[in-house]
Amino acid sequence: MPEPLLEVTDLCVTFRSRRGAARVVDRLSFDLGEGEVLGVVGESGSGKSVSMMSLLGLIRDPNASVEGSARFRGRELVGMADAELRDLRGRDIAMVFQDPMTSLTPVYTVGWHLTEALRAHRRVPKAVARRRAVELLAEVGIPDPHRRLDDYPHQFSGGMRQRVVIAMGLANNPALLIADEPTTALDVTTQAQVLDLLRRLQREHGSSIVLITHDMAVVSQLADRVLVMYGGRAVEKGTRREVFHAPQHPYTWGLLGSVPRARAARVHRLATIPGSPPASALDAPPGCPFAPRCVHVHETCLQRPPLEGAGGHVDACWLPREDRAGLRRITAEQVAEDEVARVHDAAETVEEGIDR
Repeated sequence: MPEPLLEVTDLCVTFRSRRGAARVVDRLSFDLGEGEVLGVVGESGSGKSVSMMSLLGLIRDPNASVEGSARFRGRELVGMADAELRDLRGRDIAMVFQDPMTSLTPVYTVGWHLTEALRAHRRVPKAVARRRAVELLAEVGIPDPHRRLDDYPHQFSGGMRQRVVIAMGLANNPALLIADEPTTALDVTTQAQVLDLLRRLQREHGSSIVLITHDMAVVSQLADRVLVMYGGRAVEKGTRREVFHAPQHPYTWGLLGSVPRARAARVHRLATIPGSPPASALDAPPGCPFAPRCVHVHETCLQRPPLEGAGGHVDACWLPREDRAGLRRITAEQVAEDEVARVHDAAETVEEGIDR
């Protein structure tokens, strides 16, 4: 087996506060191969962005500590000197942040951003960097790139700004591109265009991609493997087919159940996961972090479940593996019945108000 491009083992990120130490990423382990796309999915607050930012040394809070191991092409990232990390960032590893408007300086042109990204790692004349910047804009689908190069970020739409940020990330042909929710706040059409762009660029450049998102539909279109996170932990890992066709963790069932399906029977409301994630890592329950929201919780869930399974498809759940398919079906049926009853109750309340 070839050595993975990125290998993360027992990564922990902890923030010190007045209430105590809050571990927001708890013993996270995964690997990423050359040319592979890994989808990291979970609700807001599950530790997706923090874990990836910690690998690049982008968490500058003096109260934060990062432990564990993260090896990129054999080089240890955790504890690496700032000068070495600056040399890696943008050249070998690039990150596309969630909000392109905050990633671009409003007083500088788009061309300045692109040439700066190039010249920070390559000793090339300004004219050469400018020609490459025009090529990058054309590559990500910006029309009339020669003219738009001298425009400012506010003169671009949200989708076009996202394309500019992706072009910045790809300026030096990095081996690894981390895309942090690149389709958030974009309309459906623009979202599809950005995903097609990432797919095409990954194919042409051969870069590996870590795609961070809360949208299972986005993961289904792009990822080769899927990592599901909850409460700072990995709760399920596997290939896209394994996770989507044979999910094992109740949290993954909930995420998949909340995705609308065009060919499925019409329902009044989409299924929802009861409750909400912990407001703080300090409020996390002992044992399984998903236990307070799980309809199948039992006494064993007070202990931390190990991440185990057959082959590369692993999960962290105490439920008997042979019973899970039936339990998932029962859960889906119960949720559907509850939603129908809720709609009926709401309709009766409205009718009573009209009668009054």
